[in-house]
Amino acid sequence: MPDEIQKLARKVGVPTARRHIFLCADQTKPKCCDKALSLEAWDYLKGRLKELGIAEQGGVLRTKANCLRVCARGPIAVVYPEGIWYHSMTAANLERVIDEHLVGGEPVKDFVFARNPMDAKLG
Repeated sequence: MPDEIQKLARKVGVPTARRHIFLCADQTKPKCCDKALSLEAWDYLKGRLKELGIAEQGGVLRTKANCLRVCARGPIAVVYPEGIWYHSMTAANLERVIDEHLVGGEPVKDFVFARNPMDAKLG
C-alpha cells in the first residue's frame, strides 16, 4: 500500500479508532430535518469531540453523511461498530451520545431506533 495513504490514515486516526459516528448533515435535499439544524449538530459534534480530545487520535472518527436514508426525526446518526442508529441528534442530544456512548460505551436508549452491529456476520 502506498506510504502516502497510510500516513493520511494514521493522521486521522484510522488505526486507533474504537468507534465511528456518521451524522446526516448538510443534505442536498433536506428531508429528515431542517438543513440549518443538521449543520448546527455537525458543528457541535466536530467541536465537542475535538474539545474532549477524542477526535481522530482519541479513538472516535466522525463523518458527515449527506443522507443516511432514514428521512424522519433527524438529524440521524449511526455509531459503529455497534451499529446503533439514533434519531433527533440535536446538539443537546449529541452531548448525551458523546458522553454516554462514544466515551462511556453505553448507547443512549432514549434516541435509539435500530441496532445492527458489524461483527462476524460478514466473515
